[in-house]
Amino acid sequence: MAAAYDSFDYEDYWKGRDYEHYSELYALREFLSKIKKLGTIADIGCGYGRITPSYINRAKRVIFTDPSASLLKDLRKNLEFIKKQQSYSAKTKIIQGSIENLPGKIRKNTIDLVILVRVLHHINEPEKAIEIVSTFLRPGGYIILEFPNKLHGKALFKNIIHGNVTYPLEIFPLDKRSPKNIKKKTLPFMNYHPDSVLKCLKDNRFDIVSVRSVSNIRSDKLKKNIPLDTLITIEKALQLPLSKIFFGPSIFILAKKKFDK
Repeated sequence: MAAAYDSFDYEDYWKGRDYEHYSELYALREFLSKIKKLGTIADIGCGYGRITPSYINRAKRVIFTDPSASLLKDLRKNLEFIKKQQSYSAKTKIIQGSIENLPGKIRKNTIDLVILVRVLHHINEPEKAIEIVSTFLRPGGYIILEFPNKLHGKALFKNIIHGNVTYPLEIFPLDKRSPKNIKKKTLPFMNYHPDSVLKCLKDNRFDIVSVRSVSNIRSDKLKKNIPLDTLITIEKALQLPLSKIFFGPSIFILAKKKFDK
């Protein structure tokens, strides 16, 4: 992840993606409203801090981690800007490293909320990532997890009309890289079946609190012809109902770590 994103303008990537951005912020806000008290938040794969304003005032301490040195440099600048805008009082700590390297850098059973948004698609072993996250969380702590949905409506329809009627049952992840990039061993870009992610969480002693289907009407044509406010209003109404069928291209999950027996 570091090599790829050190030379990639991730802030520029989000220009023109206001619909997706605000759809994600709405899901995050709704999840955060279900959590009464937060001491420490760890944003793993925080990038340049795109979603930081949505939670920075909820915690006493925030740990930011990312493999990319350039993104963390941008994060430091953005934290200064956010502080001027929101006057947050949370203490912050920044750690460079991928999720696999975080054990030992984050103490076990010390985190109240782990945020893992736009990260899982670059991980080949989500089971291992969720297992690591679980060790950081206090019993009763939460994870907000996002993943790209292999079973989203457009993919499901496309596969079925082409005769692949067993597609909904194909539990294994789907690598979205081109054959050329796979051969070059570029950064993975995986789409996951919702059932496999839910199983990972349950296997690591998480209870599912809430699920949201996000960016449900993502379309360049719609974004060009319908005002953003209207799109977001529609999105807000769709997230919970469509989560029941995992319709959207992005799935957000709020899960709570079980208390020790």
